Amino acid sequence: MSAKPGPAESGGERTEAGRFVGTAAAHATLAVPTARPDEPVDTVLSNLRGHRFDSAAVVAVCRDERLVGLASIEQLLGAPPGTAVAAVMDADPPVVTPRTTQETAAWTAVHRAEPGLAVVDDDGVFRGLVPPDRLMAVLLAEHDEDLARLGGFLGTASAARAASGERVRRRLWHRLPWLVVGLLGAMLSAGVVGAFEEVLQRQVLLAFFVPAVVYLADAVGTQTETLIVRGLSVGVPVRRVAVRELVTGVLIGVSLAAAAAALTLWLWGDGQVAVAVGIALMAACSIATVVAMILPWLLSRLGVDPVYGSGPLATVVQDLLSILVYLAAATAVVT
Repeated sequence: MSAKPGPAESGGERTEAGRFVGTAAAHATLAVPTARPDEPVDTVLSNLRGHRFDSAAVVAVCRDERLVGLASIEQLLGAPPGTAVAAVMDADPPVVTPRTTQETAAWTAVHRAEPGLAVVDDDGVFRGLVPPDRLMAVLLAEHDEDLARLGGFLGTASAARAASGERVRRRLWHRLPWLVVGLLGAMLSAGVVGAFEEVLQRQVLLAFFVPAVVYLADAVGTQTETLIVRGLSVGVPVRRVAVRELVTGVLIGVSLAAAAAALTLWLWGDGQVAVAVGIALMAACSIATVVAMILPWLLSRLGVDPVYGSGPLATVVQDLLSILVYLAAATAVVT
């Protein structure tokens, strides 16, 4: 093996494993100098001339395609003529697998003060080298993402800027499908109300409180949803706040239920309707809290920005459940 790039990499192509976006393999290249451990240093340096590499800062020392060390160009230049590469190489260099995340790979190289990072498979076969410029690019990108999260954006700052400057057609593409889902939900809500027509005709007063129950449950859900999306944007997992937020939602529901039942009884003097409104509010607010926590988390896990989808989708789900809970409670209570 000599200090020459392989034929597939002479044009600066990255390794085939580079298809794994966000991993070490995505930044690795085989267009780097290689040498045998018993090869003289002056021979390796001589072979570097006349060849183009993606990076020549470090030489990958391999035996039968398996990596046995790394030798920086400074080590090679400082070695006496005739010295074997094995005498100056780092025999225990930091290595990562092709699927190692790019952030982990970059920090591994930095902490070991290496000018390049070798990528090897499970059998120790050399799969490429991540050059210094690509390591710096990874660190810059990760730093940019961390700052974006501290600023309250989900994803990278470049993605946030792109979303803010999108053309009208892209804005419609990101938003309109979710609103169409909301429209379908509104039609379904009308069907749910129609299914309870007999109860509403028997006690018309019940219809007066449908908007109130829906609005209050939606407001509670919106508060939770905002907290969850904001937490996700700065790296706070949903599980860290789930229990406290659920308890808060239940307590809010109980408080609103007690206040609404008392006001309904005082203003309209109907105890059955007051009980139905109270039960519905307590249940609807608790359910809205759960929905508002689950949907942003689920969309985030699916790779969809919760900023676009969680609001409309959570609203239609919460409204449907709030109407269903209220009318079911009214049917059970009102005779």
